[in-house]
Amino acid sequence: MRLLVTRPEPNAERTAAALRARGHSVLVAPLLRIETMENAEIGPGPFTAILVTSANAALAIVRHARFAQLRALPVFAVGDRSAEAMRAVGFADVTSAHGDVGDLAGLVAERLKRGASLLYLAGADRSGDLAGALSGRGLALRSIIIYRAVAVAALPPAVVAAMTDGIDGVLHFSPRSAETYLDTAHAAGFDENALHRPAHFCMSAQVAQPLQQAGASDIRIAAEPTEAAVMALIPTL
Repeated sequence: MRLLVTRPEPNAERTAAALRARGHSVLVAPLLRIETMENAEIGPGPFTAILVTSANAALAIVRHARFAQLRALPVFAVGDRSAEAMRAVGFADVTSAHGDVGDLAGLVAERLKRGASLLYLAGADRSGDLAGALSGRGLALRSIIIYRAVAVAALPPAVVAAMTDGIDGVLHFSPRSAETYLDTAHAAGFDENALHRPAHFCMSAQVAQPLQQAGASDIRIAAEPTEAAVMALIPTL
């Protein structure tokens, strides 16, 4: 299949390599650029544990002045990819919830005592409500925005050319990237009919929502919010 990967780097090239290994032709067009906020005010603490819902949190916290101090804390991550990213930058005690923010909230409430103080390394745009999921569980949550995703203004010329010729599928990993795909496709001159040509492989129902609202006809939603589940939607050659 001729596929387009839209997620930010460095994840985009990793996903593309895995798809190429399965025999697909892949174009990479990161529609969001991750900016870390190295001067984010964390607060005095003390904190019992750190929570993360994206691998981008690891890229951001490793650049923060208090990284060495925070690295000793246990980490609870929403999924395996974010857990791996935190381990890779030096956190030793990392536990994955293997799911979404609801699973993460349940795991934290099960493992920690009431009154625990939690530091959430968040992005400016979040697809889940972790604070809401933790509400009423007797835990104190401090959320700090430590990274943000900046949308690109236009699709690369090579991608525009490929879309004009016709692609078979687009992989979407966040609502924001799906929205940016629609915006940049329209800016490149593609009309609503162009949405009906490729299959849209989405990490979750929430990721698929902008595409559904825009009228895309072939939307396939992963069984769970993981990269592996998204790739499982794509036929293997």
